[in-house]
Amino acid sequence: MRIQVLAVVLGMTMVGMAQSPGDPSSAGGAQGSSQGSSQGSAQGASPESGQSTSLVVPGRTGQAPVVQRNGRWYVDVEALARVTGGTLGFQGSRIVLTLPAAQQRPVQQQAAAPVTPPEEKGFTREFLRAGVEQMAVVREWRSALENAIRTNNPVEESWVSYYRRAASDKMAMASAAASTESDRRGIGLLQSEMGMIAQLTDRFLALRSNLTYVDPTSLDNDPLDQKILACAQGMAAIAVPGGMFEDVADCH
Repeated sequence: MRIQVLAVVLGMTMVGMAQSPGDPSSAGGAQGSSQGSSQGSAQGASPESGQSTSLVVPGRTGQAPVVQRNGRWYVDVEALARVTGGTLGFQGSRIVLTLPAAQQRPVQQQAAAPVTPPEEKGFTREFLRAGVEQMAVVREWRSALENAIRTNNPVEESWVSYYRRAASDKMAMASAAASTESDRRGIGLLQSEMGMIAQLTDRFLALRSNLTYVDPTSLDNDPLDQKILACAQGMAAIAVPGGMFEDVADCH
């Protein structure tokens, strides 16, 4: 079955102009030979004698044979359906060719453009999560120091070094997670808190190295220790996702 196709409407192109040996129109050349060699040669060279070409669809594989007859192009509908990936349907005397690509094109054109999320200005959840982990190490560090002092156990670098390394690692993670202005300003508070606990620890390490007696109540009302606790409380109060940075005086 053959049907005339408007290639422009379907977005198709026709390539490879060549004489089709098996096309029925080639019988015209044979008939021309029986009538006379000169007349047969004229008919074989005529573009209206049944020349064929191929129809291809951009973005699709395969091709469908096309035949020119009396100034018009004809293509086999089954071959056309195969090349375009469409399906054929019959409605009475009508043949319906459904092209999936043509149906999807409007949907793609109507797709909404991706919406860029607004830039965050307050504390991000990633930074707060890393900050909480860093402060947890500092809290454990202080608890270990306090326990050693109150139980008359020596404050030694052998176990203090573990907290130094852990706090530094968590500090690096918090710095890497900072992405907003509030995050970056919050790093200073975390560094200050870590610096104060290190300063307090170094004081008791020096007393230990000098074999100086350490009173178990040494941390009671100690100004630096009280400042460490107040700094931690102040940072906890402002650690809200999306919240803006507020300076904590006790951290300085």
